[in-house]
Amino acid sequence: MLYRAAVEQVPVDAYTLPLSKAEVLKEGSDLTIISYGAPLYTCQSAIAAAEKDFGIKVELIDMRTLYPWDRSTILDSVNKTGRAIIVHESMVNAGIGAEVAATIQERAFLKLEAPVQRVASWSVHHGLSFEAFNIPDVARVFGKHFSIFRAETIC
Repeated sequence: MLYRAAVEQVPVDAYTLPLSKAEVLKEGSDLTIISYGAPLYTCQSAIAAAEKDFGIKVELIDMRTLYPWDRSTILDSVNKTGRAIIVHESMVNAGIGAEVAATIQERAFLKLEAPVQRVASWSVHHGLSFEAFNIPDVARVFGKHFSIFRAETIC
């Protein structure tokens, strides 16, 4: 169904996107959210709510490509913010989020102020009719994972 019928403006002229180069869609200083594809829309909605409710500035990174992926952009962001949430639609176990989280733990551990969080589909197989109950939604991204930003934890 056209990958949930996302609508965006597409340039009329020819253009290219570099492989293995992530794009920082939104600058922030308190938290890095890493995602790709359709979950980016979910992340944008969760970020709007979090910035309003918690008064934080969230950096949003679009991975663009999963292999090869841009480690340096992600690590630079996490080193700056000290916090990371990875959002993707595949299962939480053995998904791209596990690889990104492991890389952050290995290469930016001393800069982390909170554990790396992953928001992904449940570890079950599901048919198309149950997809909406399985993939991450705004409540799952915003709810549990932004609780690391209680007023007393922000310096």
